[in-house]
Amino acid sequence: MKRLFTFIILILISFSSFSQWNTHEDDELYCSHMNRFDHQTRAMDDLYYWQSEYLNDYDVTFYFLDITVTNLSTAIEGNVTIEALALVEVDTFAFELYEDMDISQIIVNETLYSEFDRIDNNVLVPIDEIAAGEMITAQIFYSGQPESGGFFSGVSNSTSSSWWGSKKVTWTLSEPFAALSWFPVKQDLEDKADSCWVFLTTDSENMAGSQGILTDVVDLGDGNTRYEWKSSYPIDYYLISFAVSDYQEYNIYAHPEEMNGDSLLIQNFIYDSQNCFNDTKGGMDATPGMVELLSELYMLYPFHEEKYGHCLTELGGGMEHQTMTTIGGFSFGLVAHELGHMWFGDNVTCATWSDIWVNEGFATYSDYLCRYYINGISAGKNFMVQKQSSAMSSSGGSVYVPEDEVIPGNEWRIFSGRLSYDKGAAIIHILRHEIQDDSLFFAVMETFQTQFSDSTATGDDFKEVTEAVTGMDFDSFFDQWYYGEGYPIYDFEWYSTDNGYFHLTSTQSTSSTTPLFQMLMDFKLIFTDATDTIISLYQSDNLNDFNVFTGKTVASVQVDPNQWTMEHTNSLVVGVNKTERQVYFTIGPNPAKDYLNIYFLNPSNEIKEISVADVSGKIVIQTNTNNQQLQLNTSSLNNGVYIVSVTDGKDVLVKRFIK
Repeated sequence: MKRLFTFIILILISFSSFSQWNTHEDDELYCSHMNRFDHQTRAMDDLYYWQSEYLNDYDVTFYFLDITVTNLSTAIEGNVTIEALALVEVDTFAFELYEDMDISQIIVNETLYSEFDRIDNNVLVPIDEIAAGEMITAQIFYSGQPESGGFFSGVSNSTSSSWWGSKKVTWTLSEPFAALSWFPVKQDLEDKADSCWVFLTTDSENMAGSQGILTDVVDLGDGNTRYEWKSSYPIDYYLISFAVSDYQEYNIYAHPEEMNGDSLLIQNFIYDSQNCFNDTKGGMDATPGMVELLSELYMLYPFHEEKYGHCLTELGGGMEHQTMTTIGGFSFGLVAHELGHMWFGDNVTCATWSDIWVNEGFATYSDYLCRYYINGISAGKNFMVQKQSSAMSSSGGSVYVPEDEVIPGNEWRIFSGRLSYDKGAAIIHILRHEIQDDSLFFAVMETFQTQFSDSTATGDDFKEVTEAVTGMDFDSFFDQWYYGEGYPIYDFEWYSTDNGYFHLTSTQSTSSTTPLFQMLMDFKLIFTDATDTIISLYQSDNLNDFNVFTGKTVASVQVDPNQWTMEHTNSLVVGVNKTERQVYFTIGPNPAKDYLNIYFLNPSNEIKEISVADVSGKIVIQTNTNNQQLQLNTSSLNNGVYIVSVTDGKDVLVKRFIK
């Protein structure tokens, strides 16, 4: 969706008990979206939140924040200039600002306007008409102290541990809806500003970090210092930030190959404490290698003309503020994840919160790539297995966030650790396996970055790039894995013949509403002579029968030996040669819950009689069919073991399942 909220329609927010969370204890793997504040309440409780239709009348080109901030509280005072291009004739200039913030002056195109309306968080300023195509320059003078309520409060204030010197620190986190709590803004994902300046005045004992280049540090002579940050790259509203504390600066450099010997500054603001420096140095020093790796795999670091960096705060995780991540620690996974956002989530930003996969799925996959190529193959595989297991820890849920679930108060769904992060990364890994060519896969990544650089994109945009680069059709893939729910469940039967053929019958059921996952599957065949090979077979239907010449006798089989795909293997058994059996069938899922699918391998119009009996021999279900697939309702059966018998009047085959 291009507009999250319907114009002028009021939507009640209930922010009191949500957090961005995951299903693992390993919460270093996530961004800001890991709440370590015990479900504290957002400062904007019980407010109506809507966006005025007048916000659609202009396109933001520039933000200039000139504000005074402190590490002692969330108090802010100063002014913000919004430069914009009028898209239509404008007679009312609108912006968003938390209603408890005081506005002292509004100047639009050098005219002071003393009258304006404030309706909840919308400020509407009647102005002299500005024609379409003309520039608007609005300067808003304001002050106030937004409440600090943990995540999504916009501005937070806290104190570091005594081990790190008990440093007071204030920082911002505007994603997804809270920029308005601390500066005048237009909160529209698709309206990136072309550039941004953030001037931060604070006590001279502090340092203040933000995006872009620190162009000047001005001693104001009154005990205060102004830090002047300027960025010339397009930026989304929620990626504008500041952090202020008693910091020290630690700078190192990356040398991406494409920069031909030039250096990229990695600028770190950490607490001015030797213990803090000792504890965080390793994580900071790992950053250049990650920058160089991802620049090689994707494209050159997108903001190489400015910098990358970190501001240390008490945030439980990290937030990918453009060119300077706000971070709560320097674990390898957290640093890698937030750095990955500079490509996916900052350079290319999701066009709707429904498509948060464009940000979080790819940042999580960037973490995987860093682990794999820097820490080793085993570290990468273990990480991916963890993501796959998390994604399958519950039966349903799609990576795409349905539009009706993207509402204030439901942020936990947007930033679901299991779906947006873990399943999001897992399906990228599956896509890479489907492409079967790493050079093509990374060409997709680079093309996506260059085509949508400095802009926004949806999951469908990524699909179209993938199809254009690979020449493959991914309609089914995205219907199943991105929009669909759940994961495949497999039952396998195999046997090997003396003349060197390997036979595999593959039966797929699914955990949720998606009826079929068409996918490429790997199988490792271990032969009786102790050699092995990997074969790839395409699951095109719920029941597939494969016959592969190997020239050897197979002793054992492993499914998905390199953890490329995400599935649950329910059974893997040695079967019998069923070539001549006319009623051969498979069943699934097994164990069953509410239903049992029966799949017939050999096409036939013959009526087949099906009966289900309990262990005492009592018939509990009896029916017939001439179809290739039949679903039995097993919801009323008691838990236990049951026998399925199928006959065509000539041949009989029996299988067992568990309810």
